[in-house]
Amino acid sequence: MSTHRIAPVPPALDRPRFWPALGFWKSLGSHILIPLFLAAGMALAYLGAFHAPAPHDIPVAIVGEGPAAQVFAQTLNDKAPSELDVTTVKTAAAAKQLLSDQKLAAAYEVQPTHATIYVSTASSETESSAAEKLFLPIAYQQHLPVTIDDVRPVPADDGTGQGLFFLMVALSVGGYSSAIALAAVTARLAVGWRIAVSAVTALVVAGIGSVVAGPVFHVLNGNEWSIWLLASLYTFGIITIGVGLHPFLGRWTTPALTLLFVMLNVTSCGGIFPQDLQPAFFAGLNTFWNGAAWLDAVRALTYFPGQEFGFDGLRLALWATAGLGLIGLGHLLTVRRRRAADDTVAATAAEEAAVVAA
Repeated sequence: MSTHRIAPVPPALDRPRFWPALGFWKSLGSHILIPLFLAAGMALAYLGAFHAPAPHDIPVAIVGEGPAAQVFAQTLNDKAPSELDVTTVKTAAAAKQLLSDQKLAAAYEVQPTHATIYVSTASSETESSAAEKLFLPIAYQQHLPVTIDDVRPVPADDGTGQGLFFLMVALSVGGYSSAIALAAVTARLAVGWRIAVSAVTALVVAGIGSVVAGPVFHVLNGNEWSIWLLASLYTFGIITIGVGLHPFLGRWTTPALTLLFVMLNVTSCGGIFPQDLQPAFFAGLNTFWNGAAWLDAVRALTYFPGQEFGFDGLRLALWATAGLGLIGLGHLLTVRRRRAADDTVAATAAEEAAVVAA
C-alpha cells in the first residue's frame, strides 16, 4: 500500500488593510493631542501677546513750569487719553530721577535752540523706542533739533537690554524640564526628600544660568550672588509646582507646565514689551506672575542699584509656597491611592471615595 505525503497548507495571510484599524486611530488621537495643544497654545499666547503692542497709560512728562508746560501736557493727554499719562516736572534733574526710579517712561524738554528726549533703555528698550516715536514728530513740528538722553543705558555687553529676559527663559525651561524628570524618579520618596532634591536641583539650574549670564557673557554686571539666590527661588517654585502636579495630572503635567511657565509666563513678564504696552490680559498676569516678579527684581539689582524689590521677592516666595503645598497634597493623594489598591490595608469609605473622585 503506497502512502502519499500531504503538504501542509500554509495559514492564510491577512491582507493589509487600506484603512487602519480603529485601535490605530484611538492611539493616534491620544498621542497627538498634547502636541496639538502645545502648537495651538504657543500660537495663541505668543501672537496674542506680541503681534500688536499698544500703549496704555504710559507715564511720560513734560519738563517745564508755568502755563505753557501745563497746556502742552494737557494737549498730549487730550490727543491720547487712554495711551498716555502726561504730567509735568519742574526740572530736567527731577525728570532724570523719576526715570532712574522707573516711575517715568520718558520725558520731553523744550529749550530755545533744541529739544531733549529723556529715556531709560535699562527699564525697557522697546518702551524707550515708543517714547521716541511719540516725541520726535512734535520736535519736528517745532523745527527743533533733537537730542536723546539715555539716563540709564544698558551695558555694552547687553545691547538690547534683554539679556535678563533670555536668562529667565533659560531658567524656566530648565525648571519645568527638571520638574518632569524629578516627578518620575522621586515618586516613591518621602515628602522631605522630594523637597530637598527639588531645592538642590534649583540651586544647580540657577547656578548654570548665572554663570553663563555673568562670567561668560557679562550680562549681570554685578550682584551675581544675589541674582543666583533669586534665580534659585524662582526655579524652586517651578520645580515644586511640577513635582506637586504630577500625581494629579500624570502625562498632562508637561503641557500644564508649558502653559504656566512658557505660554503665560514668558509672554507676560515684560521682557519684550513692558506692562503698559501689553494687551490687557497679559498686563494683568504681569502683576502677580512669577516670571515678571523675578525679572523686575533682577532688573533692579542689575540696572537700578538701591531700588527696593521686596514685593517681587514676596511674589516669588508665594509661588514656591504654592509648590510646597502641591507636593504635600500630591503625597496625600498617592498614599490614599496605594492604600485603596493594597488588599492588605483596610481603607476607609472616605478614602475610597476620594480616590474615585480623583
